[in-house]
Amino acid sequence: MVHIRQFTFSPFQENTYVLYSDQKNCWIIDPGCYDPMEKQELKAFIAFEGLTPTRLLNTHCHLDHVFGNAFIHSEYGLSPEYDERDEPTMNMAGVSASMYGIPGFESSPSCELHLSEKDQLDLDGDRFEIRFCPGHAPGHLVFIQHEQKMVIGGDVLFRESIGRTDLPGGDHGTLLNSIREQLFTLDDDYTVYSGHGPQTTIGHEKIHNPFL
Repeated sequence: MVHIRQFTFSPFQENTYVLYSDQKNCWIIDPGCYDPMEKQELKAFIAFEGLTPTRLLNTHCHLDHVFGNAFIHSEYGLSPEYDERDEPTMNMAGVSASMYGIPGFESSPSCELHLSEKDQLDLDGDRFEIRFCPGHAPGHLVFIQHEQKMVIGGDVLFRESIGRTDLPGGDHGTLLNSIREQLFTLDDDYTVYSGHGPQTTIGHEKIHNPFL
């Protein structure tokens, strides 16, 4: 069984997720921990639960989703894994930090394993499908665990909203197509854990999302 813990970090109020198994191995997804207190909060949870971090995954590489990559690499020796099509986004992270007036940004370590929709992820026997969902970012991925009907969705679909498409590499029509073709094909009772804001369900968004 996959367990999930959500943290909300940084001035962008980004959702960081720790997924862990009954065997106590864990993945850290989109670490947005920015200041020392946030980093300590994440580290303390991992230590308290007795977890062993085994993967660092990025749904995409916008600044707020990679704030903590360098910290996770330093603390646990993990390198980030993300889609190669999002390398330009990663390369812009430091520039974005300067534009937003955010000091002390630590550049992410290099990606040693690029992910794609052709891959599957396995957390101690619980498999996750990867789906390619561009539009918010050119290499955006979502991770889907079908047995527990769980979607780690990044910034594709929010509760009654969608990801912004005015950043470099974004495209409104592409994002809507991604949602309709990759997420709305799931059953209504799949839970979406988004990159910002509260969780939602596919069924709720089909009915209530004003963009769709």
